[in-house]
Amino acid sequence: MINQLVKRLDAAAGPKDAQRVREHALPLGCAAATVDNSRLNDYIWLVINKIRTETRPGQPARSLAEQVFVALVRASERLQWQVAEWLKPHELSLTQYNALRILRGAEPAGLPCREIAARMIHRDPDITRLMERLERRGLVARHRGQKDRREILARISAAGLKLVNGMDQQIHALHESLLGEFGDQQLHSLLRLLDALPVGRGAQGETPKRH
Repeated sequence: MINQLVKRLDAAAGPKDAQRVREHALPLGCAAATVDNSRLNDYIWLVINKIRTETRPGQPARSLAEQVFVALVRASERLQWQVAEWLKPHELSLTQYNALRILRGAEPAGLPCREIAARMIHRDPDITRLMERLERRGLVARHRGQKDRREILARISAAGLKLVNGMDQQIHALHESLLGEFGDQQLHSLLRLLDALPVGRGAQGETPKRH
């Protein structure tokens, strides 16, 4: 049970907190061993809160908002790292994969660079150069718009479509392995909380489209 607890905590709060759980939980002996799975999440956060409320000499106590902010940033970094590692064998970066998915959703019309940039989850300061790299690999094709010849539209190529479609099942499995254990009810609750965050909203309070 302790090993399971540390593994779950490592995913939820990071390896440093997980190591400290060993220090807190191991002396509990049989008490920790009798924690059943239905109460495991409650026990994890009980230990996390105990760790976080300990006095740290020379450091002011964090506000609850700061603790949540830091936890969100850390969780985001860990999740992005997992996906980036998974993409390496496909020779794609997070931004390239994001752009290909956006273009797949825009078929058959394609999109101009400014619209691709507006829909990106992972921002890229130079979308034009990103499109050029994907075009050199044969994953994207660009052409002038029919209505406005000054506008350059990008479309996902047949090779790009084949690549992204072939990755769908694997990326779904990755998402499930990272978050599936929380269950639908917890994930819906988490999604509602994240959707309520004002971060990333436009001037009119609207959240940009993401793919």
